[in-house]
Amino acid sequence: MSSRRMNVLVYSGAIQSHESWWKNENLILLSGNGSTVESVRHCLYTLRRLLSPNYAVIPVTGDMIIKEPWQSTCAALVFPGGADQGYCRTLNGAGNRRIKQYVEQGGKYIGFCAGGYYGTARVEFEVGNRLLEVVGDRELAFYPGTSRGCAFSGFVYHSEKGTRASELSVNKIALASGSIPNVLKSYYNGGGVFVDAPRYAGQGVEILADYNDKLDVDAGEGRAAIVYCKVGEGSALLTGPHPEFVFGFSKPVDNWSLTKPRFASQNLQQPKEDVPGFSKVVEVLAKDEKHRMDFLKACLLKLGLTINEEQNVPSLSHIHLSSIEPSSTKKIVQDLQEITAKDEHDQDVVKDENDTFHIIQPSVYSTNDLQEALPSSQPSTSEAQESHADQTSGSSNAPTNQSSSTASISTPSSSTEAAAEPQILDYNTIPKTIAIHDTTYPSAKETPYFNHSSFYSNLKSYTTAQHLDTPTFATHLLYGEVVTSTNTLLEKNTKLLRRLPHGTTFTATTQLAGRGRGSNVWVSPAGSLMFSVVIRHPMTHLSSAPVVFIQYLAAMAIVSGIKNYDGNTYKSLPVKLKWPNDIYALDPSKANTPGLPENEKYTKIGGILVNSHYNSKEYIAVCGAGINVSNTSPTVSLNDLIPLLPQAYRAAQPFQLEKLLASILVSLESLYQQFMATGFDKVMEDMYYAHWLHMDQIVTIESEGGVRAQIKGITRDYGLLVADELGWEDRPMGKRITLMSDSNSFDFFRGLVKRKV
Repeated sequence: MSSRRMNVLVYSGAIQSHESWWKNENLILLSGNGSTVESVRHCLYTLRRLLSPNYAVIPVTGDMIIKEPWQSTCAALVFPGGADQGYCRTLNGAGNRRIKQYVEQGGKYIGFCAGGYYGTARVEFEVGNRLLEVVGDRELAFYPGTSRGCAFSGFVYHSEKGTRASELSVNKIALASGSIPNVLKSYYNGGGVFVDAPRYAGQGVEILADYNDKLDVDAGEGRAAIVYCKVGEGSALLTGPHPEFVFGFSKPVDNWSLTKPRFASQNLQQPKEDVPGFSKVVEVLAKDEKHRMDFLKACLLKLGLTINEEQNVPSLSHIHLSSIEPSSTKKIVQDLQEITAKDEHDQDVVKDENDTFHIIQPSVYSTNDLQEALPSSQPSTSEAQESHADQTSGSSNAPTNQSSSTASISTPSSSTEAAAEPQILDYNTIPKTIAIHDTTYPSAKETPYFNHSSFYSNLKSYTTAQHLDTPTFATHLLYGEVVTSTNTLLEKNTKLLRRLPHGTTFTATTQLAGRGRGSNVWVSPAGSLMFSVVIRHPMTHLSSAPVVFIQYLAAMAIVSGIKNYDGNTYKSLPVKLKWPNDIYALDPSKANTPGLPENEKYTKIGGILVNSHYNSKEYIAVCGAGINVSNTSPTVSLNDLIPLLPQAYRAAQPFQLEKLLASILVSLESLYQQFMATGFDKVMEDMYYAHWLHMDQIVTIESEGGVRAQIKGITRDYGLLVADELGWEDRPMGKRITLMSDSNSFDFFRGLVKRKV
């Protein structure tokens, strides 16, 4: 039994000069890596468009594939176009052994163009061409024969001169889908043909599409352009052309105002006037976009992946800065003045290390300015008026304008013009707008998916219940409907970070690039609770209250905030902690499975990431968390657990994001104050163990040569994992092992403590 496979990993081994992001000029391939920037971008964009939110589609490097424990959470491994010799240089040997074992044990491999070559038993590329010839065997050998190319002559590296809109004949029987056409056009640039493909039908090979155009190489029997290969318990999809390349045009937003951020918009594949005939290729492919996407969906379904209803990637929204006492927001604005300058539009701007922020001051900001920035699927006028009345009433039970449900947002956008058609954007280059609210909370019309009055009212109520005299956590709040990553926007922009008060919290409805530990990215659509908290931890307390425990406090606060959400109603909700910083819940589909070990009935629903900066006086930690509250995929949600409550509480209401956030933050505030006073003492240790999954679990410790050991807890000085070594028949050996969380991770389902690289 393994954890749910939620990640689709796209191999990325290319870099380019800083100036060439939008024009794809001066492309530089890292020696030994192979993939091109353009191919990676199209892979990421198209797969995210088709697979989110069921999967997190994220780039990985060869080093990660060789060294990190990615297999158990990987739904598919994707190799884009480029040069397959680079893949060989990086991954031959250890890397390919891991990939092959992963696929044979039930994994999925997708190879586009060069990735398709790489997945065959033999490559014959431009044989006889002294400058381009590549001939040799390949280790993966998912396709047992040869991939021979170029299928069509004229290929030139780092150029569009050899491209064409290749016509493909589709095998609809193999794909078992009536929604795809018999014939479609696909971008082609240097790919191969799978030689003698019909002869390998007895070895699990199916032809999904053939080339219709006359080939310039000997294809043997057949003309296979795209094949499906059964490999052990898994499968591989290999292509010669590029069905994943997108040719719909996005419209640049040249005009800019307070309510329309400037988008560095780009056509997904721009015509190049210096390449004869390429404009016509783009025109033909753009017209056939829907057929190509329908075909690719059918291919992904054949691999066993779950696709969504195709949606455009949402555009970034404004970020709203408010405070529990609105006037106190002015102090933050004053502190930001020392790093604020005027841009060419005479607007206040903060240019930070990772992002640029436009600051909309109260004197120029109005509700009307923001109307164009709201999503097209806004609540009706009567709903908005109702919600606004609820916000101003201060009721702790105020409706949340669907922010706690999953049915609310399709493509929230700060510019309906920009979101009208698909875009591939470098989100780091897009200025982010921070709207200041220093006289009242943001209204329902300004933030229709987050009710600020409900949040602050619940924050006050929980603070009183916890007997906190001087609360600081979340008394200042940043909220964005659609952001890149709350953690990134804080932790990677130190000018902004160093001027935010202790306890400032950043939350969002949708994240486009949520961060996790190592190569992990947490799937973060609407319906998840995502937030990051600024914790200014004094250097004077490092010995009595080590900063490493912040991740443990956050995990405890999340579980406590969930269980204390509404009196005793949710006390018995089956939510637990996994060392060092994950939140797990009982999977209702496995709760009553006979013979299944208790630990294997749990699945991950949330995670925590802590990044720190420090100076002579303090650590500034950014503690980020993501919890699935109401989404049915890609994992169990908190609301899915309500039927597991005792009979008396099964009529409990679903969790509301604003109220749950307030409950968690007040729990974190209480725990942090206790931690600062007493350190991680016995009382706090017992609180941690009360929700722990691991006590007395027997594991294998990779870093200790694969010895077996029994988990006994964590140390109270530095939060190290403690395990007692076991010998013959699991008898104690009298040796105690301690492990750091930064160097090890816990594969809960396999009982393995793995070394992290």
